[in-house]
Amino acid sequence: VVIQENAFPHNNQEVCVCRFPQELSRVLPRSHQKRINHSLVNRCSIRSSCEQELVPLDGSYNSKNTNKNYSMKDYWDSLLEFCHQTTKVVGDRLLQDFGNIQAVKKADGSLVTKADQWADGAIREAIAKTFPEHGVLTEETTHIFPANDWCWIIDPIDGTTNFTRGVPIWGISLGLLYRGTPVFGFVYIPCLQEAFYGYLPGSSGLEMPIGAYMNGNSIKTTSDIPSKSHLFNFCARSLAILKKPFPCKVRMIGVASYNLLLVAAGAVIGGVEATPKIWDIAAVWVIVQAAGGAFIHLDEQDPFPLTINKDYGQASFPTLALAREELTTTFKPLASVILERNTK
Repeated sequence: VVIQENAFPHNNQEVCVCRFPQELSRVLPRSHQKRINHSLVNRCSIRSSCEQELVPLDGSYNSKNTNKNYSMKDYWDSLLEFCHQTTKVVGDRLLQDFGNIQAVKKADGSLVTKADQWADGAIREAIAKTFPEHGVLTEETTHIFPANDWCWIIDPIDGTTNFTRGVPIWGISLGLLYRGTPVFGFVYIPCLQEAFYGYLPGSSGLEMPIGAYMNGNSIKTTSDIPSKSHLFNFCARSLAILKKPFPCKVRMIGVASYNLLLVAAGAVIGGVEATPKIWDIAAVWVIVQAAGGAFIHLDEQDPFPLTINKDYGQASFPTLALAREELTTTFKPLASVILERNTK
């Protein structure tokens, strides 16, 4: 069975579908699935319209033996474009409500607005249309981690307080998990027009890029030695750390994702978040590490891979992000004081 007509935006290719049709629908956006007769399929692969060589979609192929005119990078480029377009459309709409909308408290004490709920629905709808076999877990609706191999974790507005008060630092966060572990993260900050994203294949076996970027430019954590002229980001619930002398200047951003993204960008030495939820960290977990940083779970409980059918609505994951692993011995003992506050 052949799917033609620009199967990917960068190449006019054919997609040959055989043994695992469900794998094609997990990886190939619905908008690219032109014709599939599942009764005929036996295997899943891609080939150039002028080549006979087959390239499996699951990343298991040997790149040395594949068609040099096609790479799985084309798929990841397509996914990146989806994130750019979706967050830009949603972000532009949210800017109309920025600073002009009232928030209400949810049961857990966090804030929510009609804008959060609209953005959540718009992003879920875009994912459902483009990646129909992907699961979703979002702050505003579904907190149960699904059984899908691929799952998006969504925070439609990270920094709702900033958003409602007219502070121009808030973002849209999208993390893509493969079998429970993040492999791609994308965070868009509409007011600053900054798009951070990163790729981290880890042990997934996926054929994919690696690295972290901001607006298309590669970013890396700093190699500086911490001093009183360097910055370190705190959250409002981590101020107990300052009961002891701290080696850096402190800043408070008010947005969990941006707090940690500044570590990836090399702007700050580190960042700490006392009570982030899974939608606060799923995307930045990838970006910080892909930029060369260390992502430390202060309670020693690594949440990844996530557990199927588990409710993550109330779970918090105290987090320390550092420019590099060697700084752990300096900052982890200082930051761990927030665990005492979390248990009270």
